[in-house]
Amino acid sequence: MLSRLADSIYWMSRYLERVGNTARLLNINLLNMLEDEETHGAAVQWHPLLTITGMEEFFDEGTATGPVTAESAIRFMTQERSNPGAIRSCLRLARENARVVRDRISKEMWETINDFWLRLDNYLERPLEINKALDFFVFVGHEVARFHGVTVGTMMRGEPFSFYILGTFLERSDMTARILDVKYHTLLPDLSLVGTPLDYYQWKVLLETLSALEAHRRRYHSGLQPVDIAEFVISEETFPRSLRFAADRMCDALHTIGCRPEDCQVRDAMASLQEMLLGFSAEEVVVKIGLHEFLEQYLERIAVLNEAIAHDYFEAYLGVEICDT
Repeated sequence: MLSRLADSIYWMSRYLERVGNTARLLNINLLNMLEDEETHGAAVQWHPLLTITGMEEFFDEGTATGPVTAESAIRFMTQERSNPGAIRSCLRLARENARVVRDRISKEMWETINDFWLRLDNYLERPLEINKALDFFVFVGHEVARFHGVTVGTMMRGEPFSFYILGTFLERSDMTARILDVKYHTLLPDLSLVGTPLDYYQWKVLLETLSALEAHRRRYHSGLQPVDIAEFVISEETFPRSLRFAADRMCDALHTIGCRPEDCQVRDAMASLQEMLLGFSAEEVVVKIGLHEFLEQYLERIAVLNEAIAHDYFEAYLGVEICDT
């Protein structure tokens, strides 16, 4: 498989997963704002979303000015053309990458993502009103899920599908770690509030953001305990948005793709990531090491894995020196 085609499939799936993750974050945050409007200020609720998604710098330097509000955050994260992480920007890039590999994906996949882009681009030509935002985010989530379903049902199982899986779960793993790190440690403003209703509220929102609240309640019957939540989100092998589940799927995809024995950085990077998860103990991490420190290390290893994938599969066989300028 040509490196440029593998690169396009990988980033098609990453950008599409990013679209779904961003819509999920905005949807849950907006729901909680409407349900609990008097308890938390706008900056407390919306600024962490910019941190989670890595858009904080663009928000500060871009068109948005002043304090973060629900309206400014939603507009910036949804339709701001200068924001490379906005839903509109990411879907455009996902669609462009899909267009490059139309002969490697199914006809149904192309029609689904192209239709999604045309409908969303037309919808966002007008400012997104906050009273219509919930319906919009639900629509985005359903369309992303539809594309994943069409892909699973129509795409041949080979290297292209493995790069699709690799991109999807690397992006999902990265976002899950960011949510777990920022959603609690940034939103909870004072350590004295641990164990209070606000503390409970933050953990509940975190699980809702990952569509994990019901699944967690089925597994644990002692309420929302931080150690149990960390254990579930990081180590639960059967939960599709846990770090362990994502790592297992990435490992399977890399096994299918393979690599040259003499030049395989990705193998070492994946082994390092798995070693970290297999040795995970929620109680030890939360109490002794610190959840924030653990997740920072995890995100660093995800970044190393992404660089290794680019080196081994997208750059290594070009036969020319890569130019970054």
